Amino acid sequence: MDRLTSMQAFVTVVDSGGFTAAAERLPISRAGVSKHISMLETRLGGRLLNRTTRQISLTEAGQAYYDRCVQILEDIADSECVVTGLTAEPHGSLRINAPMSFGRQHLGPLLSRFRTRFPQVDIDLDLNDRLVDVVEEGYDIVIRIARLKDSSLIARRIAPSKHVLCASPHYLAKQGMPTSPAQLAQHSCLHYRHLEEGREWILQGPDGEHRIPIKGPLTANNGDVICTAACDGMGIALLPTFIVADPIKAGRLQLVLPDYCPPEIHIHAVYPSKKFMSMKVRSFIDFLIDEFKAADFVQL
Repeated sequence: MDRLTSMQAFVTVVDSGGFTAAAERLPISRAGVSKHISMLETRLGGRLLNRTTRQISLTEAGQAYYDRCVQILEDIADSECVVTGLTAEPHGSLRINAPMSFGRQHLGPLLSRFRTRFPQVDIDLDLNDRLVDVVEEGYDIVIRIARLKDSSLIARRIAPSKHVLCASPHYLAKQGMPTSPAQLAQHSCLHYRHLEEGREWILQGPDGEHRIPIKGPLTANNGDVICTAACDGMGIALLPTFIVADPIKAGRLQLVLPDYCPPEIHIHAVYPSKKFMSMKVRSFIDFLIDEFKAADFVQL
């Protein structure tokens, strides 16, 4: 049997969670998948998988072999992309997930330009603010704006995402401008529900780090809602510049404590490391990096 095919069968069994599921994804039968795994175990002289009637799991040796197989198969695919990419046009359906505010304001307006450049790529865009499972939900690319934790995913930075404190001139005229981070605890603060730190703002400034417990009249899971509330005078918001750049430039929002901001995070394009990087994925990520180099919100 071809060893690379056996390695692909092994990786697919692990990724899909079983022999039957792997057979459905590969052009071979369940018995053929089992034969490939047995051949690998015989060649390597040890068991790669623990099998029960309900599930499979990797042995210690299987985990080490799996990691190497993934890397080898990705290297082969990447090498092929280098060659075929010289002549092949990106094509197929590109399934993308992105946060609602960023997708609506900054990603959506670029799609027609990308489609004009790559007319054989159809785009399936899903906007929501929940943390989706890239692999289980079948996305090719997920846009994440966060400090990424270690995972089995690969991420490329698209652009920085600076967060600023801001409030409407009306609110500040009525409640006063905070002069130190500690004073924020006495103000109405608008809470974004998906903030990693919960109901606490972590700010860094010339005098070090501050952790401020916040309270206020509004909690929401969408940045646009928080921005609108801040513009309407409900309180102080901590939001990314890709949401508040325009209201700040228009004077509807004013920077608060401009010398203090959270640790910088980045906008990332995330994709499964176990899924070979197709030309459509590579082209879209390169396109975004180029488009966001000079974005207004990056310069604020």
